[in-house]
Amino acid sequence: MAEVSANKEVLGRIDTGYLLLVGFTHTDTQEHTSKMAEKIANLRIMDDENGKMNKTLLEKNGKILAVPQFTLYADTSGRRPGFMAAAKPEVASPLFDTFVSQLGNLNLQVETGKFGAVMSVTSTNEGPLTLALEN
Repeated sequence: MAEVSANKEVLGRIDTGYLLLVGFTHTDTQEHTSKMAEKIANLRIMDDENGKMNKTLLEKNGKILAVPQFTLYADTSGRRPGFMAAAKPEVASPLFDTFVSQLGNLNLQVETGKFGAVMSVTSTNEGPLTLALEN
């Protein structure tokens, strides 16, 4: 289960599926988002009937909650995080929208957070898997 809200309003909620925290850097393009959408749709990390990670999200009829998160590109080498590696909002926001559309075009159901909003994200992690994916 995962949920994202802003100003006490629920923006998106899923039961079974993936919570994606999505960030973009200066070199990301629509080609990158397309490859990432394909990778996510086809990752075999969902349990099969034997409890083995053999199924894709599509095969399990799972959903995605995609939350834009520019802070993923924070530079924490000093005492205060720097965000120079994160794509500027005018670049990242359309990339996020494209990414969400590409996931939908792959027959995945997608709920989202709101780009630029102060959001609260809650999740229940039912399993041992947390991944960082990059192109």
